[in-house]
Amino acid sequence: MTTTERTDVPPTWGERAHLETFLDYTRATAVAKCEGLSPDDARRAPLPASPLMTVCGLISHLRWVDCHWVEVMFLGGEPTGMLALMTPEDPDPEMRLAVETPLPELLAAYQEQSARYRRLLAGHDLDTPAKRPLDDGEPINLRWILHHLIEETARHNGHLDILRELLDGVTGV
Repeated sequence: MTTTERTDVPPTWGERAHLETFLDYTRATAVAKCEGLSPDDARRAPLPASPLMTVCGLISHLRWVDCHWVEVMFLGGEPTGMLALMTPEDPDPEMRLAVETPLPELLAAYQEQSARYRRLLAGHDLDTPAKRPLDDGEPINLRWILHHLIEETARHNGHLDILRELLDGVTGV
């Protein structure tokens, strides 16, 4: 049984409330899927062809994906942390290096960052354009970024489902 509180029912029925609620829900679901996992299992990659696919790696990836879309793309900042380490030869340092950090520390950083971004984005209209366009030059706005983060987080929650079942048999979180 999970102790992480989450709901997918927005407090009001406007578009903004829907997007924020679903993003919060998918983020909280990622955290809930980690509850009760042993430190060793959190670092273990049970898929032989995917050595970076660990619970720690996925939580780290989610954190840095949020950072990329909010701080770099939307606000126009320079890549920092794991984003600054990415190269064509090492495109996933956030997943590779995550096994060196305990899962509770990764989860705390992810939750703190999520709360900070929630506060930061609250002052922007959904139609606010991002400071940076997509790689193909297509402009995007906050609405698109929120939709994208919901999709990305929900997709990786599916990966967390599979990993948990393979690691310790837990399902249905």
